[in-house]
Amino acid sequence: MSSRETRTPAELFDLSGKVALVTGGSRGLGRAIVLGYAAAGADVVIASRKQEACESVAREVEALGRTALPVACHVGRWAELDTLVERAYDRFGRVDVLVNNAGLSPTAPSSAATSEELFDKVVAVNVKGPFRLSAIVAERMAAGEGGSVIGISSTGALRPSPRFAPYAGSKAALNAISVALAQEFAPKVRFNVISPGGFYTDISKKWATPGEDVPNVLLRRFGHPEEIVTAALYYASDASCYTTGSLLRVDGLGPV
Repeated sequence: MSSRETRTPAELFDLSGKVALVTGGSRGLGRAIVLGYAAAGADVVIASRKQEACESVAREVEALGRTALPVACHVGRWAELDTLVERAYDRFGRVDVLVNNAGLSPTAPSSAATSEELFDKVVAVNVKGPFRLSAIVAERMAAGEGGSVIGISSTGALRPSPRFAPYAGSKAALNAISVALAQEFAPKVRFNVISPGGFYTDISKKWATPGEDVPNVLLRRFGHPEEIVTAALYYASDASCYTTGSLLRVDGLGPV
């Protein structure tokens, strides 16, 4: 019997000794993933636009007994991504897990009223940045011991609707580039996507509040941020060692 066959579920999900880099890690789903990874034993690089917000979550990570590196970074700017990666490797010498979580989801009155500036901002944060960051981190992973790259997409990519067309398209593009990169960097680097639905975060306050019925969701509610963590742990850990190029929906919606 191989050692893989005798490993317990707890051992398979253990991230001890691993380093994770999470963009958009200072709030919402990103913060929940950061804290979930730290609780599982990982040290974490926390990236978002505001340094103070990153430092606040870093203190929470340190309270769990792990090491955190807070880095202010605009994901839509390639030069800042290069700096982010250099700082992560200078501090830890490795990145084992990359989570492309940062995203932008503005609405517009109509497609015709969507400005070029808004469209470009959405594409820069949701597609251009994750593509660049995935490529430069996966290249290092492939040259080392391998790793896992996780894209946080959206049910909007699978169920697009008016007023969200640029967002839906950008997340569909994230799904597509994840499959392409899974092929390019196999077998040492795995690429997978989580597709969340509505969650109770700062962004969703205008859509629903906890306790209210959400009629268009099969489970009749949005998700709580901590409910994304098990999916993120699965893709980050050895529990998913034979899974790449896949998409996991965490949306409560039922069949698409």
